[in-house]
Amino acid sequence: PILASAHESGCICLWSIQGNLMKELLPFSKYTSGPLTALCTDISTKMLLAGSKEGHIICWNIASFIEDSQNSKKQVKEKLCWRAHTTEVVDLFHEEEKNVVVTASIDGSVRIWYAMNGYYFGYFGQARKFDLSDTSRLILPCDVNNFPAIIKEESKHMEKKLEYSLILDRDK
Repeated sequence: PILASAHESGCICLWSIQGNLMKELLPFSKYTSGPLTALCTDISTKMLLAGSKEGHIICWNIASFIEDSQNSKKQVKEKLCWRAHTTEVVDLFHEEEKNVVVTASIDGSVRIWYAMNGYYFGYFGQARKFDLSDTSRLILPCDVNNFPAIIKEESKHMEKKLEYSLILDRDK
């Protein structure tokens, strides 16, 4: 068994049940820095999902790490990040049969997303029925304007690219 804890610094710590720190995860995406407020896994413990104070959902593939957690070289790869709400995510869960993520925010909204790519299906209380079969339609809630970011496999683990607004580019 492995325990996961989310922290105000934006990192997730994976612990053994003896209390030893096994792995520390930092979000790769540039939009996800900030306190993490909710955690969940799928039933088969292949995905770890975290919600942030800024309304982001971050998804890691933890399957290879869980299978061989004693091997410190096993990487936990961030797969996906998307903006689910404009305010703090207070709870989330993954429904494995339909492969959806349900998120709840302090703004009172509860939204449904496709777990594989962060595509938005709708919210609880909407007039139309949910169409969970159309997983290719990229729509966003009215208060969110950032599309989901799929993290490429070749991206280096825990590497962050810094953006500097005032850099002299002699080619331009």
